[in-house]
Amino acid sequence: MKHYNDISSFSRDVGVEIPEHPLFGITFGHKSDGSIDDMIFTADFYIISFQKFISGSITYGKKEFDHERGKMIFFKPHQTVTFKNVKSEDGCFLITIKEDFLTGTALFKDIKSYGYFDYETNEALYLAPSEEETIWNLVRTMHKESYNNTDDYSKPILLAHLGTLLTYSQRFYKRQFINRIETISAYASRFQQLLNDYYNEKKVHEYRLPTVSYMAEKFNVSPRYLSDLLKQETGKTALELIHIHLIKEAKNLLTEGKMNISEISYSLGFENPNYFARLFKKEVGIPPNVFKDNRSN
Repeated sequence: MKHYNDISSFSRDVGVEIPEHPLFGITFGHKSDGSIDDMIFTADFYIISFQKFISGSITYGKKEFDHERGKMIFFKPHQTVTFKNVKSEDGCFLITIKEDFLTGTALFKDIKSYGYFDYETNEALYLAPSEEETIWNLVRTMHKESYNNTDDYSKPILLAHLGTLLTYSQRFYKRQFINRIETISAYASRFQQLLNDYYNEKKVHEYRLPTVSYMAEKFNVSPRYLSDLLKQETGKTALELIHIHLIKEAKNLLTEGKMNISEISYSLGFENPNYFARLFKKEVGIPPNVFKDNRSN
């Protein structure tokens, strides 16, 4: 597996123009035959790409990229990416950003807050025609600015447009979440059913507490994507919904009074009763023993 420290060598290997700036680049198009040689790599920089794929596959994390339509994909530094027999149509762009280019700016921190850099490639951003036009206008503006004579305003202007592109991408993902929820089915109800099944089927004895990763695997999406979908639908993340379910079950068992607090803790999957007690107090406002005493009186 190859690791790219610099944008120039990466650009050369994927067959695009080498950017003038060593820390920031925007290129259009691809090799004349539209293909990218098979490669497995990691890189020290962010990659944002819009492609219309004809064939082949890209693997990012554990999932394979679906190339039915043109989409935007977002790669963060140090993640393993695999290109295999990739061919794409005209009308694509590639943005590469070294973290050093962002150092000392608000975007250095802000870019890490955009969860789509943690999505798998099968969760890429599908752009509606109007959305595609918005993104392309920003990209062309950044490209033009990157080739202007450099002055004190060049970098702030580039960063401002890049920040706007990332914010628009977040907005367009939100639209995609809404559409996906409407067309596939409500995720929250399926999530709740999976939690019920988890305990009904006694998986707690094998896996202990249900995790976001376990639930995401059942949905065949990445943990971050699942959380963002649920946040859009319910206002709660996947972890928050798991905690709500745990507290609901705990309240029921405490009210029944058949088990002591340690037994309840282990039955729910907690390895440490103290952790259970802390979570219960955080969510309910009182310790589980006080809750139990109040219900028994």
